Amino acid sequence: MTIRLPAGDGGLRAYEPREEPFAATPGTPFTSRTVFSAAHVVADPFADSTPDSPAAVDWDATLAFRRHLWSHGLGVAEAMDTAQRGMGLDWAGAAELIRRSAAEARSVGGLIACGVGTDQLTGPATLDEVRAAYEEQLALVEESGAQAILMASRALAATAKSPEDYLEVYGHLLRQSAEPVVLHWLGPMFDPALEGYWGSSDLDAATDTFLEVIAAHPDKVDGIKVSLLEARREIDIRRRLPQGVRCYTGDDFNYPELIAGDEQGFSHALLGIFDPLGPLAAEAVRVLDTGDAKGFRELLDPTVELSRHLFQAPTRFYKTGVVFLAWLAGHQSHFTMVGGLQSARSLPHFARAYELADGLGLFPDPKLAEERMKNLLSLYGVNQ
Repeated sequence: MTIRLPAGDGGLRAYEPREEPFAATPGTPFTSRTVFSAAHVVADPFADSTPDSPAAVDWDATLAFRRHLWSHGLGVAEAMDTAQRGMGLDWAGAAELIRRSAAEARSVGGLIACGVGTDQLTGPATLDEVRAAYEEQLALVEESGAQAILMASRALAATAKSPEDYLEVYGHLLRQSAEPVVLHWLGPMFDPALEGYWGSSDLDAATDTFLEVIAAHPDKVDGIKVSLLEARREIDIRRRLPQGVRCYTGDDFNYPELIAGDEQGFSHALLGIFDPLGPLAAEAVRVLDTGDAKGFRELLDPTVELSRHLFQAPTRFYKTGVVFLAWLAGHQSHFTMVGGLQSARSLPHFARAYELADGLGLFPDPKLAEERMKNLLSLYGVNQ
């Protein structure tokens, strides 16, 4: 049985889907690396909503997907940009997501960390207002019992006048945090509003400021998440971290080599691509737990082509591909997204994502994925 997919020349080509999925079984947490999947939210397809209205979330399906990730030993990074934070999911929705997911994590013993930002600010703000917004969100995450991830703030990027402003705001937050946090440096390829973060568009200067924040408060920083899509820069930053501060790679282009590491260290992981790759990624890390770096790379290296496809420019729309694959994999009953973001990628993009994911065996039921792909194609006028 074949399926006709869009070809690069505007025509159609035949593709023969895989018959058996990748064999992965649920398991316990890992021993050699700490690994988080930044998880997506499932929209409520029956809600009478518009792109500008508050997010309507299908809570049952959203929490079920988190249980799926936990069952494979992965941690959940909650209310991050993968959950459309700042792209359809507002602070009220994110706060509810944090509360519900943290409670679910407690009930199943799952590892969870949650994003802390300033997205309740909707207009120009002062530094005091930015600090207060961060404080409100930090308090909620800490009260929920989850670890805090201090995300990059659009409001701070727009308000700060110098590196000293970043040092002051982050220093204030770290001094009052109850437990060590993860600092998140999200590059402008993921969010153009974050251009010049840490006080400079020169990445070397920005890196120095970032590391200065950490050096001043090493006991309050569990780790850093670097999402700049530059493997060399991440390795350089990793080698300059104080003893005991972890590096969680957020590089969805180069994650296998960064997690595997080298003779001078390695990265842990906090990745959006581990949403669709969950079981396969977990299997690879368990192989790494045995000391088999070669086997780890043999499993994970073939996934990079799919990741680079989903995260291609404009990178911030990678969420569309993530949710698309969750639908094909049967984790949700529909391909509807918060804010109508299902329209953010083209049919050829979806077709290639399907082909690459199917080739990796990511669909538990390949026949279901094929049927749903055919249904999508038919909506675009492609008859099989």
